[in-house]
Amino acid sequence: MRRLLLTLLVVLSAGASMAQQKFGHVNSQKLLDTLPSRKEAIKKLKDFEFAGTKELEEMQIDLEKAYAKYQKDQPTMSPVIQQIEEEKLVRKQNALQEREQTLTRELQAVSQDLNTPILDRVQRSVKIVADRKKLSYVIDETVTLYFAGGIDLTAEVLIELLRLDKEEAK
Repeated sequence: MRRLLLTLLVVLSAGASMAQQKFGHVNSQKLLDTLPSRKEAIKKLKDFEFAGTKELEEMQIDLEKAYAKYQKDQPTMSPVIQQIEEEKLVRKQNALQEREQTLTRELQAVSQDLNTPILDRVQRSVKIVADRKKLSYVIDETVTLYFAGGIDLTAEVLIELLRLDKEEAK
């Protein structure tokens, strides 16, 4: 009997504490799409990607020209010269592959470098609004399968986020 009362007391107190917790939600995609610094970061990332793609295309064209020249001159080459030219082609191919891998890593690093401060500002904005509203949880609508109820904080967080973004831009 005593154990039953203790269990009932624990269940009721847990239910009471759950009832005191407040939930909110935001649409992170809307926040990010509205943010001027995010639009600027996307532009910088696309420019970096475009420059890298152009560099790789130039290297590919150079490799193709060297291969075409090799094929044209191959019948008149001595075996030693042929081997030297083939090694040059292999080195060019390897350089192209290595540069492609390096550019992929650089693109990831630039993306992270540009996005980390933006995501940090989003996090801080959500925290400021959640603290102001005394919320226990804030859920992102874009990654939640289902939600009903709670407080939509998107507009308030957006105002706070734009304020932080403007301060960071100074």
